[in-house]
Amino acid sequence: MEKQPIRETNYTLIRSNRKTMAIHITREALVEVRAPLKTVKSDIDRFVQSKRDWIDKHLALMENRCKEKSTFTLGYGDTVALQGCSFPIISKPGDRAGFDGKCFYLPPGLSSEEIKQAVIQIYRLTAKRLLTNKTVELAKQMNVTPSAVKINGAKTRWGSCSGKNSINYSWRLMMAEDEAIDYVVVHELAHLKELNHSSRFWAIVAGVLPDYKAREDKLKKLQKRLVCEDWD
Repeated sequence: MEKQPIRETNYTLIRSNRKTMAIHITREALVEVRAPLKTVKSDIDRFVQSKRDWIDKHLALMENRCKEKSTFTLGYGDTVALQGCSFPIISKPGDRAGFDGKCFYLPPGLSSEEIKQAVIQIYRLTAKRLLTNKTVELAKQMNVTPSAVKINGAKTRWGSCSGKNSINYSWRLMMAEDEAIDYVVVHELAHLKELNHSSRFWAIVAGVLPDYKAREDKLKKLQKRLVCEDWD
């Protein structure tokens, strides 16, 4: 039987003050290898080759996600999520866009990109109102006082807490179920008492939401869906 040549893997090498080697598949379906500063290149190549099957599997998964993301579009008649429920996007005479509790209504004649940007703006406005109210309400319950509530477009973080006690939320959080939204609010407010993720921090979260792990799982499922959708 003829021996087949070993197929090489193209990768980007990132050296740092780490102790072990690791492989990371980026959102763009590229391979990154992270290695200690003094690791010999031949050892790195052997390590990469030993992970060939794992790399192929996850590259295929990420390439499929990239393909889905590249074909993501929004049009009249499509549905989008708000607080875990699906609502249609409809055309409504006039020049105003908004959400009326039953649908996202937009002016007629918009392009797919214009529809997406209009929907994002509705998410942002809704997030500012809803998340501010939730934060104020839960802050009283937790006996903390955030200095401000801000909305941003973060892709990988649902929320964050600054050193000046300002709470930041991604507008993308508006797609999550209410239970998951409450978890993010409580999570960030807990950081006003504990800036790390120590056992004391999680005890604070659990004191308000004993089922926080189940709520966190809901967010993970939403995150997996969003990596296949182009909301940039």
